[in-house]
Amino acid sequence: MELAPHSAIVDAPSDVGRFLNRELSALEFNRRVLAQAEDPAVPLLERLRFLTIVSSNLDEFFEVRVAGLEQRVALGLGSNAPDGLLPTEVLQRISVSAQALVRRQYDVLNNQLLPQLETEDVFLLKRAAWNESQRRMLRKWFLEQALPVLTPLGLDPTHPFPEVQNKSLNFIVTLSGEDAFGRQSGLAVVQVPRALPRIVALPGRGHCFALLSSVIHAHMSELFPGMRVKACHQFRVTRNSDMWVDEEESVDLLSALQGELRRRNYGHAVRIEIADTCKKSVARSLLEEVELTEAHVYRVNGPVNLHRLGALCQLVDRPDLKYRPFVPALPDGIEPKSDLFEVLNERDVLLHHPYQSFAPVVELVRQAALDPNVVAIKQTLYRTGSESAIAEALLEAAWRGKAVCVIIELRARFDEAANIQLAERLQEAGANVVYGVVGHKCHSKMLLIVRREGKSLRRYVHLGTGNYHSGTARLYTDISYMTADKRIAADVQALFIEMSGLGKVAETERLLHSPFTLFPHLLNAIAFEAEQAALGKPCGIQARLNSLSEPQVIDAMYAASRAGVPIQLVVRGICRLRPGVPGLSENISVRSIVGRFLEHARIYRFHAAGEDQVLCASADWMERNLHRRVETAWPVDDRALKARVVEETLEAPLHDNALAWALQSDGSWERVPSGEPARACQQELLAGLADFHG
Repeated sequence: MELAPHSAIVDAPSDVGRFLNRELSALEFNRRVLAQAEDPAVPLLERLRFLTIVSSNLDEFFEVRVAGLEQRVALGLGSNAPDGLLPTEVLQRISVSAQALVRRQYDVLNNQLLPQLETEDVFLLKRAAWNESQRRMLRKWFLEQALPVLTPLGLDPTHPFPEVQNKSLNFIVTLSGEDAFGRQSGLAVVQVPRALPRIVALPGRGHCFALLSSVIHAHMSELFPGMRVKACHQFRVTRNSDMWVDEEESVDLLSALQGELRRRNYGHAVRIEIADTCKKSVARSLLEEVELTEAHVYRVNGPVNLHRLGALCQLVDRPDLKYRPFVPALPDGIEPKSDLFEVLNERDVLLHHPYQSFAPVVELVRQAALDPNVVAIKQTLYRTGSESAIAEALLEAAWRGKAVCVIIELRARFDEAANIQLAERLQEAGANVVYGVVGHKCHSKMLLIVRREGKSLRRYVHLGTGNYHSGTARLYTDISYMTADKRIAADVQALFIEMSGLGKVAETERLLHSPFTLFPHLLNAIAFEAEQAALGKPCGIQARLNSLSEPQVIDAMYAASRAGVPIQLVVRGICRLRPGVPGLSENISVRSIVGRFLEHARIYRFHAAGEDQVLCASADWMERNLHRRVETAWPVDDRALKARVVEETLEAPLHDNALAWALQSDGSWERVPSGEPARACQQELLAGLADFHG
């Protein structure tokens, strides 16, 4: 099929109202996650987990997105986005939306989740509710476990306000009296090390716990002997954590990143969370010290870091309050110890995680490491986990003298330290380690194994929409594709040469890759569907993405919609497209699935004049993915496997009436009305692909 040239795309309307703001769209996603914490159909401890996920998401939102906007304001820069909003305007809107979201979080915690947990004999006890035996136990625990690692800092000219770490738990303490040196400053700060557990188990009926913050608060006078503690309030500062390194000026990217990692915890402050009981005068003092204004303050009725409450889900042994456990299944014809080279010589294998096991992917690398006929292994790594079986297999292969080349993306946000450590271990084992490409993050997920079979070499490939991370493979929905197809293997080899060496753009037959061929292919494919619609021929576009924000792609879909192309999108998070706008996008619908698993697979489908082109990819339709990252997309040609991808990843969400949300033309999201029969796509896939137990 020959696709239409890019010039065939019809111009979209010029008004900026056709785009939704990126940052506000990210906040909308967190509202959908918070709705899971309020859903009585979700098991109670899982509802608490969703509440904590919102807090974790908000932390990263402030550390990266808000921090970036603050930087633009500080530098006097205007908007660089097609929504036309100035950074100051976006920050104002974020403040209003985020404050409302945080208030809702604590309302759900205090008025829904904690009372309902108490009916199940799970208690998070405040200080006033501790009985005598619990008080004695906590005093002993504090004196033995907490006091030795706490350091009170009195504030005076020789003890200035400390540089508190990013997202650390701290207390501002108001005191009266005179200390041993005659000082009467009246204020002190107590920083709480991350080594201390944030939840302490207590004796009592059912499951009883106390927050570390409550325990420290109750015993604060132990840190200031002879002084009177007048008031004590928690606070937490969120700082800019988006690291920047001038790659072209850095002689050694690894060393440069190590230096930046040391500074990450002390970046510019962008938010402060304070207990809502804190006096305004004390809060003002804090704001002056961290150089923030009242607009940056989030007053909370409870612990300043709700993410830490997620520990309760592990501490409370109540299976009836959690999702029913399951065992990811193996596909037909594959046993735990199957010879995967033999299997792939017969057929391609497609795995849909987490419903199907990630073990065959790990086993493929392990078998390659141990097989004396395997001569080379090449792999990209973005996130792998602290204890990675795949990393250990690559190390084993290098120790055995195989040619191992690993392209590690050192700049994978918040995994930099783990990736640096892995890179150093692989280099020590004798592997060739490449730190991506200057100016482009390597986000592609590829594995190439070269095996001697008789007198020739045969190549085996794994391609994925997700990371080589066994932990997230149980939580994220992704597609894995394993094949010995010669054309795909040749393309993967060409891409590894492109990334590790020097040369022109790799010529590929089957794979598309950013920042070169994927973006123009998308525009051409969308334009072709518009042409087909204009001619009255069958057409259509379906896509499943984490985020959709690339302006030219959005404009191309608007043009296709106006030409009459039906477009169905499943977008988990950020979506800057406005669906259902008369004369612009009335043929576009957008859904989001928020449930037990994080929807992570990227799938594109085009009618393509009856060819039904289905692509699996590592790339979302975002500017960074299509222009500033190394990404891959590959076709699924096998009819049975293609049918599976379409049904399980594209059609199933469109039938969901339990987990689905629909994006409205004004940018708001509304739950898809429930119906009969009730259908939850994740539950249906679990029932059809996985094995339940327990």
